[in-house]
Amino acid sequence: MRYDLNLLPIFVALMEERSVTRAAERLGMTQPAMSNALSRLRAMLQDPLFVRERYGIQPTPIALELAPVIAEALARLDNAVLGQQDFDPASAERLLTISPNGYVEFVLVPALVARLRQRAPGIQLRLRPYGSDLVETGVVSGITALALGRFIDPPDNLVVQHLVDDGLACVVRADHPDIGDSLSRAQFEALRHVNVLPPGRLRAGLFQALERAGLVRHVAVSVTHFLAVPEMIAVTDYCATLPRMICQRLARDARLKIVEAPVDLGTFPVEMAWHVRYRHDPAHRWLRALIAELASEMVAAAPA
Repeated sequence: MRYDLNLLPIFVALMEERSVTRAAERLGMTQPAMSNALSRLRAMLQDPLFVRERYGIQPTPIALELAPVIAEALARLDNAVLGQQDFDPASAERLLTISPNGYVEFVLVPALVARLRQRAPGIQLRLRPYGSDLVETGVVSGITALALGRFIDPPDNLVVQHLVDDGLACVVRADHPDIGDSLSRAQFEALRHVNVLPPGRLRAGLFQALERAGLVRHVAVSVTHFLAVPEMIAVTDYCATLPRMICQRLARDARLKIVEAPVDLGTFPVEMAWHVRYRHDPAHRWLRALIAELASEMVAAAPA
């Protein structure tokens, strides 16, 4: 055979990582071994393929032309092989990495961990943060099994599945001197607010919802995670506007109470995305089905 097929996954890793070091780490190779493989790739394909730049490597026109063809061929091979394999969650031993945003980590991941313990005790779960850069999650390159959050204009090599829609509500302390069981527009605008600043689309979505509703919000403090909110609200007269499913969990805290926002702030989607190469992987398909099942259960359990 003229072509060494073992080099093709290395080509894909270099294309997606744009770094010899990161591609080597992804494939469990040493950097010298990766550099040697790149030299063999160049000889096999008779092109430099990648040129070094200050912050990594950039593909040549030939590499850009070859990339979709090679990636599709490898994906079809993966699908053919993996589709024949059986997966038994009860006996499987495997490490799966997922990348949830802060919202999903709060509302869904604990239930996922509990369900894995029941149905697949040998599956280990590792979380990678999902901030403002989808590439950093590893889902675009396939390092990460899947990402959970909201995806706008995802790349073509990702499959995106809608899970649920969630709305927004407000949380104040239970003995707030000015707020009873409801919150008017005037009260909302008179209050000072705790603003959650998770990176990415969830933050932008809240800002846009407030702007569409014409609500003025006076921010007293901005925090970086939902977990900071209950402690902040419990000791102040401030208000926080949060996803409804988070509010449902905070309602268990006797120091807090949940009230409806003064106007309808709309909903936002919660989605799951994964690399096309895992479309038919039995373990990944099982995990995705489990997550979709849990998301449906959350919706069914939510108060009307």
